[in-house]
Amino acid sequence: MSKEKTQFTCSDCGGISPKWLGKCPHCNAWNTLIETVPEAAAPAKNRYASLAQTTGIAILGEIEAVDMARTPTGHDELDRVLGGGMVAGGVVLIGGDPGIGKSTLLLQALDALQRAGQSTLYVTGEESSAQVALRAKRLGLDGSQVRVLAEIGLEKILATLSATRPDIAVIDSIQTVYSDQLTSAPGSVAQVRECAAHLTRAAKSSGVCMVLVGHVTKDGTLAGPRVLEHMVDTVLYFEGDTHSSFRLVRAIKNRFGAVNEIGVFAMTERGLKGVSNPSAIFLSHHAQPVPGCCVLVTLEGTRPMLVEIQALVDSGGPSPRRLSVGLDRDRLAMLLAVLHRHAGVACADQDVFVNAVGGVRITEPAADLAVLLAITSSLRGQSLPKGFFAFGEVGLAGEVRPAPRGQERLKEAAKLGFSVAVVPKANMPKNPQSKDFLGLTIHAVERVEQAMAVVHG
Repeated sequence: MSKEKTQFTCSDCGGISPKWLGKCPHCNAWNTLIETVPEAAAPAKNRYASLAQTTGIAILGEIEAVDMARTPTGHDELDRVLGGGMVAGGVVLIGGDPGIGKSTLLLQALDALQRAGQSTLYVTGEESSAQVALRAKRLGLDGSQVRVLAEIGLEKILATLSATRPDIAVIDSIQTVYSDQLTSAPGSVAQVRECAAHLTRAAKSSGVCMVLVGHVTKDGTLAGPRVLEHMVDTVLYFEGDTHSSFRLVRAIKNRFGAVNEIGVFAMTERGLKGVSNPSAIFLSHHAQPVPGCCVLVTLEGTRPMLVEIQALVDSGGPSPRRLSVGLDRDRLAMLLAVLHRHAGVACADQDVFVNAVGGVRITEPAADLAVLLAITSSLRGQSLPKGFFAFGEVGLAGEVRPAPRGQERLKEAAKLGFSVAVVPKANMPKNPQSKDFLGLTIHAVERVEQAMAVVHG
């Protein structure tokens, strides 16, 4: 028998190559070509029959800009990440580690939407209807009227969506759905791309708000072709340690709201509950100030949030270690060089460990000043004053640069009872005596050595 002909498809861009290559010739990504069986070309008429109707050419200035109506999900933290709620015809892709709570949160949201009068449909490809009912009972969703469909065939799912016309539909998960028109197995690059494209077209043409649940790879990115994220309107990532009760939902892409917005949830026996004051979980409650701890006011989307930065400096061996959890390790090495050159604090022969409390990941450079103050505090064994916080970006020349929306950061810290701040001079309020900054002593600095002098004299 002749060997069945195969081709190699890129898992990132979907490009096709007749033979295996180390680097994709289309997007130059390494080790992304996967062997697949070529699909029989479908007639063009049938292949694109589900595309939405196109409109004629229009002048941009004459098009009426109408705000999208949003439907609240009943969970304030989820609505915050979505930009206010679900949008008719919008497609949301949510990914996260196994067991982190994706299905739990979506089932809770569907139940709240159904009780608010919305028509809902939960399509499960990984569990049976009985398993979904068992989870609903465990979450306390007694008497829920959410419609459940246990199906993985794309054609049957589309037929059900057309017949029932729900307002919100959840597909759990997109990797289990397959189309009869393709011969490859469910979860393959071709199946995920085609099924997601058909479901997206169905959502746009019918006005159904579609939520797709996606698996993630071992490095934390969404499995399947990268084009999957380009198809949808919103991409959400579920983050957090499965050993911790707290979960973060972060918006990576949102055509209807702000990106990098986060929602904070706590996993309880009755499912996920929103945390209205997330700063409380990212701060350690010490009876007395301890060396190596500095509070940072970071910005996640539109929300200022207080996070504690902890540093431990200890005598190292011939090869000192630099380890950071929740912060960029390369930036830590750069900050240690700045600290040595411009503030005269040497850590070349010391092990340096830095951690952001609560499992949060901080990517903004405004954390630089708090990291340096925490490292110096641990090295010298001197604790920072009670009620102290700091923020500001540090440059290679030793200057302290302003952070965006500094006034909001200061107001948030003052509201939570903090009393001493070290901030960039450009973030100094014009009227520090106003009621918004009541009880707050603000030290404005321009250079790293000035910040060290304010704290350690």
